[in-house]
Parts: sequence; structure tokens; C-alpha cells
Amino acid sequence: MNKTDQMSFFGFEADAAAMAPSNAAQTAMPQVASPAAVTPLSVHAAVAPPEAMTRSAPTDPEAMAQTLAQHPDFRVLRRLVPRSDYGPVSGQAPQRVIVLDTETTGLDSKSEKIIELAMLSVLVDTATGLPVGPVTIYESFEDPGKPIPAQITEITGIDDSMVKGLRIDDAAVTALVAQADLVVAHNAGFDRPFVEARFPVFASKAWGCSFQGVDWKKEGSGSAKLEFLASERGWFYDAHRAQVDCHALLQVLASPLADGQTGLMRLLAGAGQTRYKLRATGAPFESKDKLKARGYRWDGEGRVWWCSLGSDALLDAECAWLRDEVYSRRSARVMLEALNSLVQYSSRSGLQTERQL
Repeated sequence: MNKTDQMSFFGFEADAAAMAPSNAAQTAMPQVASPAAVTPLSVHAAVAPPEAMTRSAPTDPEAMAQTLAQHPDFRVLRRLVPRSDYGPVSGQAPQRVIVLDTETTGLDSKSEKIIELAMLSVLVDTATGLPVGPVTIYESFEDPGKPIPAQITEITGIDDSMVKGLRIDDAAVTALVAQADLVVAHNAGFDRPFVEARFPVFASKAWGCSFQGVDWKKEGSGSAKLEFLASERGWFYDAHRAQVDCHALLQVLASPLADGQTGLMRLLAGAGQTRYKLRATGAPFESKDKLKARGYRWDGEGRVWWCSLGSDALLDAECAWLRDEVYSRRSARVMLEALNSLVQYSSRSGLQTERQL
């Protein structure tokens, strides 16, 4: 379902995920040919093609794509091909990761329902951060017990006739999730409350968010939207359905980041870290511009500015900044909420304490 209404950690739009259904629950996607799409990099007067292009006019699509890729005014995108097997399992003891996506009747997990669930379960080599071995696929529709809103059908293509009388297999989901070391979703703050409300097994698992858990802006990306991230890596795909979005996310996270580490490895490493929600209680009104510029968000219900921090070191540094820049070295106490991977991105609260600045 459309998740663009969700607030972003880095200021990007949240990603609306999606894909075409399959009736089989744990099936493998076959390998298919990879047609290419061509995207001009700039709009200007027509440029004469290189002599090599006019001298030999290939008719094979891949040959044409390779020829165009050599021209500085074009970049070539290839259709993303779902992978059913990532090769032999080797190296250090692998960890099992589930990549998950949902389609729902709306944004509020307390009142709306899941209409489609897709999961990819794969081992990740902890030495390389790369997927290894076969991919187990689960996908299913579920009847929400009420009409699917027209705007949801427009976005996802899922209508009432496609889900009528269907139910996600609780036993199959529980068995697959029970094996996982980490569950990953792009905007886990949206998906986790929905699946936890429907399947209790998810509450006992560590979660990672590929939207918030990787600083895509720092990595040089212009957006954290999944389609954009895939495009930067040379792929396009038919979005707005759950399973293809899972395949796209898995391949994006298997690609190297700026430091050579994969996104999968970054998320696995982050699963052992505690995040903190820091509330600047009693902050002077005149400090609001400083807090906003620093990246704090306003909680209208709690009437407090807050931010999220990914480590103890960042927490210590932020408390020092608050003491000097916001509270002017006056005595102050701030509220902390510790969120480990078993709690973060869920609707459940973490351990709450006060800290003297």
C-alpha cells in the first residue's frame, strides 16, 4: 500500500512497495531474459551517434544496450530479474534474513488489515554480506473482511475479487519466520506493526529497516525510495506489488555501499545495537529553530521535540549539545527510550529512563 505518508528518518519520501501475486506459497521465481530500457541523461539538441554505432547497427537488444551504454548521453536500465538461488553456501556461519513487504487496506495498523504478504528467506554469508543458497518465497492474499478502498486498488491492482475468501497460512508463516535471525523491510515502521498484530511470531524477532538503517543520502543517493535505489544500480521493475519489491530490495541490499560493505551486512551489524529516542523535555521555546535545524521532530501529542540516535556515542554527543546549545548549561533532565532490534519499528515501547544533563 502507499506508504508515502509515513515520516522519513532522513527526510526522504517513504517507499510504496508492491508486486504481482503468485498462488503458490513458497515457490521459486524462474530466471528470465533481461530486456533493457534506455534513459537519456540530459535533454538537449540531438547528438550525432558515435561512428561505431552507425557503422554496425546491432539488432540484438543486449548488443544495442551495450552500444548505447558507451555513449555519454545515455544510461541503460535492465529489467530486474528475480533470483531463486544465490549459489553455493560457503564461508563463515551464515545468518538467515527474511525480506518482507505487505499491502494493506490503509495506513493505520490498529484499524486497517493486510491484504497481501510477501517474504523472501535467504542465508547471508557474514564474511561477505552476500546472499547464498536458494531463496524460499512465500506470498499470499488475505480477505480483510471489508471492501478494499478504491485508492488502494488503484495503487496495487488488488481488488475484492482477488482476495475473496482467502487467508494467509498462519502455520507456514510461523515456520518460515521462526528460522530467521533478522527480518528486514523498507520502512519497517509501517510493516512491523501490521504483521505483529496478525502473527505473534514477528514480535520475538530482531528487525532491521533498509529505509532508516542505511543513510542513503550519505551514500550519495538522491532518494531513499526503493525504485530510485534500484535505478541507480541499473535496474527497473514493475512496482506496487509485494513480491517484486522484495526481490528488488534483496538485490539492492546485496550491492556494495561506499565502503564496500553490503546493505545486508550493515543491517545485520546494526541488529545488535540499541537505538535511543531522546526527548528534549522542557526545552525553551526560543530553541525550537535550533532543534528543528538539528533534525529534531515535534511530537504534538507529547508536546516535546525528539530525535533518534543509533549508538551510545551519538547519544553522549547529543546530550552534550543539548546541555550547551539548548539548556545553556542549566540543570535539565531529558527522557530516553532505549529501543533494541526486538522493539524498534514496532508499536511497543522500549525501556524508558531519565538522564541528567
